[in-house]
Parts: sequence; structure tokens; C-alpha cells
Amino acid sequence: MQHRIIVLGAGYAGAIAAGRLAKRLRRDDVSLTLVNAEPDFVERVRMHQLATGQDLTPRTFRAMFAGTGVELKVARVTAVDVTRKAVAVEGADGPEELAYDTLVYALGSGWNPQGVPGTAEHAHEIASRPGALRLRERLAGLGAGQSVVVVGGGLTGLEAAAEFAEARPDLAVTLAARGGLGDWLSPKGRAHVRKVFAGLGITVHENTAVAEVAAGRVVTADGTSLPADVTVWTAGFAVHPIAAATELEVTGTGRIVVDGTMRSLSHPDVYAIGDAALAMGPGDKPLRMSCASGGPTAWQAADSIAARLTGTKLPHAPLRYFNQCVSLGRKEGLIQYVTADDRSLNATLKGRAAALYKELICKGAAWGVANPTMGLPVRRRPVLPERPTVAAPAPAAERG
Repeated sequence: MQHRIIVLGAGYAGAIAAGRLAKRLRRDDVSLTLVNAEPDFVERVRMHQLATGQDLTPRTFRAMFAGTGVELKVARVTAVDVTRKAVAVEGADGPEELAYDTLVYALGSGWNPQGVPGTAEHAHEIASRPGALRLRERLAGLGAGQSVVVVGGGLTGLEAAAEFAEARPDLAVTLAARGGLGDWLSPKGRAHVRKVFAGLGITVHENTAVAEVAAGRVVTADGTSLPADVTVWTAGFAVHPIAAATELEVTGTGRIVVDGTMRSLSHPDVYAIGDAALAMGPGDKPLRMSCASGGPTAWQAADSIAARLTGTKLPHAPLRYFNQCVSLGRKEGLIQYVTADDRSLNATLKGRAAALYKELICKGAAWGVANPTMGLPVRRRPVLPERPTVAAPAPAAERG
């Protein structure tokens, strides 16, 4: 009797988990299905590049997982029933239901309009490939002197504004940030961002909340109207809504609450990784939504599932941070070194060297998706339990 493992979502976290599980477990004993709405991998950290007209290297999952035993199902997840242990999907052949014994939930996140009026109707997003491609077409149609307003002063906003200004110096690029420009960075980091932005001619409105997005303009909380032929919304992410519609224990924002092995506190047959999980890092602080968090949570979940199925010792992946990598166009960058719990240190790498470093990180992340198994031991035969009809609660000793 094969143990049925289904991985939902093939972003950085989901794809890494699927590949790692395929290495750790024998395919004769385990069936492993990866469900994703698209047939190829999306480098989400490069969506600002895609929007400016740059072409990205295609990576199909069928080629990536050829010979591993991972079955790819190109379909959209429509519902998860954690009591019946079934997933409803819809693909080219219509609706279908998939049964599982272990579920890895990695549906990730998308853009978050934050309830601001007009955002959904008038703003563009770059949290997805379709969104980036729509923005790409719109930017290509802009003439010299037209305006682009990027709303959001986080990592995505900084990278987007710099990329747009470098690729299209003929446009008037503006960044509207709720706080100060790069206010979470060290003094050296903030100074470098300011220097690069000034060199690129980017106008920055700091401590500026956006109250409305309209056709051709952005209205701030104090009533100021900023001209915007194109508005790009990068003010945070929202997780996929499916988890909140289940009986899983989730936070107010819909993230699945997990223990240190990425196992759901309410349903031990479910593991959550990446942006979908509320996982705790050093200092008992939640890991932030990021590629930097997705990889380690995927390693932890995959290795924990393999350990529990084979009766071996539970592993502990290093759920911590080392740096924040910021691309500021193709020629400039910033590497902000941080503590394990993501607080900025007074140490940075700047300029061309930082841009090259960031490029290596992006390539390394994509390589890690296709090669998630380096250094792992050989496959082990699972110690398969009887298949229960209703999940039992997780042992208290494994929580937290």
C-alpha cells in the first residue's frame, strides 16, 4: 500500500519539498504528486525584471522532475477537505478529487490590495507572472515623460522602482512609502539606497500612506494627488485563501499554524511551508514571507515527513536569516547582513559586487529548486501506518 503524498503549489517551497521527498523515500512505497496551476517554474524574485521586458529562462517541471517519480498534475486547487483528506482540483480534463495520506500545503501568496479603494481596478501587481506580463505590455506602451508610481517601500517596491527607472530612464518613476526609505536597513544600507535612487532620478515620497488609486493618479492620505499613468502596487502580500476555508488552524491572515517541523497543529497529516505557514524562527519571531524562508521550511517539512515515515530521528533545519539581498537595477545592489532573527547589522555589501551577489543568489535559488537533494542519504523504506479515516491530534511533545 503506497503512502500518498500530495504537494500543493510549486513555487520555491513546494518544488523543493517535492524533489527532496522524492530523494528521501522509495517510489515503490510512496506516490508523490505535485499539483500546480502552471507547467513551469516561475522565478518570482525576478518578476520586476520580466515587467521591464527581460526574458527569463524557461524551466518546465516535467524536465525538472524527469526520472524522480514525482507526478506533475497541472491543475488549479479549488478546495481542501482535511477531514476526508481530499483535494479538489480543476485542470484541462475538468474537476477531479485527489486523496492523500500526507499533504504539503505550499500555495503561497499573492498581492494584497489592503482594501484601498481603486487598487484592484487601476493598479498593476508583480507578485505573479500574469501580473508582470500585463505590466510589461503597459510599460512598453508608455511614452517619454509619462509617470509610474510604485506603492510600497519594502524589498519588492525598492527593486521594482530601481528596475523601472534603470530600464526606462525616459519615464518619471516615483516611490510612495508608508515609512522612511529603507527604514529597516542599517544606516549604511539606507544611505546607499538613497544614493542609487537619486542617481536613477526616482522621486521618493516617504511617510506617505496611499488612500485611493484612480485612473491616472494616486491619492495620498493627506489629499495629495500624484500623477500616475501606471500604478504598481507592492504593499505587502496576502496568502492564498483556501486554507482559511478549511478546518485547519490558521491565523487572522489565513496562514497555517505549524510546529517546528512545519506540521499543522490542528491536523498532523498536513504540513505547511513557505508563505502559507506561520512558522517561528529565532527569538520566537514569525518567519517573514520570502524566498529566504521558503527553502528552509521546505527542507524541514520534507525531512520531517521522511523521518516520521521511516521511523528515524526528526531533523532540524536552520530556520534563520543571514542577509537581505536587494537588486537596484542590473548594475547596482545592496546586501544587508542581518542577525538570525532578521535585524539589520551595521555591515553591508554595495554596488556592482552586491548586484553580482544578488544575481548568484537568484540563480542559486532556481538551481536549488531543480536540485533540492544534494547531500541527502539514500532512500529509506517507509514504516507505513494503517490509513486512518480521521486524523488524530498531534502529540503535545511535537508541538511548538
